[in-house]
Amino acid sequence: MKFTHAIKAALLAAAVTTLSGCGTMNAIGNLNDGAGETFMEIWDKWVEAEGDIADATMWEVKVEEGVELVDVIDAINNVGINRNIKNVGELPLSEELNARGIESGVIHVMSFCNPETARKMTDFSPAMAGFLPCRVNIVEEEDGLHIYTMNMDMAIKMGKKMPPELLEATMQVRDTMWEMLQKGKSGAF
Repeated sequence: MKFTHAIKAALLAAAVTTLSGCGTMNAIGNLNDGAGETFMEIWDKWVEAEGDIADATMWEVKVEEGVELVDVIDAINNVGINRNIKNVGELPLSEELNARGIESGVIHVMSFCNPETARKMTDFSPAMAGFLPCRVNIVEEEDGLHIYTMNMDMAIKMGKKMPPELLEATMQVRDTMWEMLQKGKSGAF
């Protein structure tokens, strides 16, 4: 069942009205600009994915035909180097599964972190540590390789307002993760 924007807005308004006595209005007042738009994008993806919250909260791109895994990895690492985000670990999960005798298509997990921004973010909200480090995952699907990473707009825009210097640092990480997807899908440097 498809929801129109009017129906979604009505549902959201009803929910806000119902929950306003529970501090909802105060929480909404603490959100960054663009929170409503980001919420609606995630809602639309969640509905389209039939309730798959992981699908709804991720950015995803398909790797272009002919681009090899090593090229995707190299392009992603190159973005990290150029944007001062450290590769803090890789887990070639499919290689480990294959070594255990379990046939697996590619699952390659890459972890990145800017330590200064991570420290500032956890000082601002200790629970944000659960999102550290930023991960980029390369997954082989029936139609080829895909790259996934968390939709950072969700954490930035739907989270409570950050001090300007933290918002700037966090946006730099967000833009880096987005660039990793864009460069990784074509293997570009």
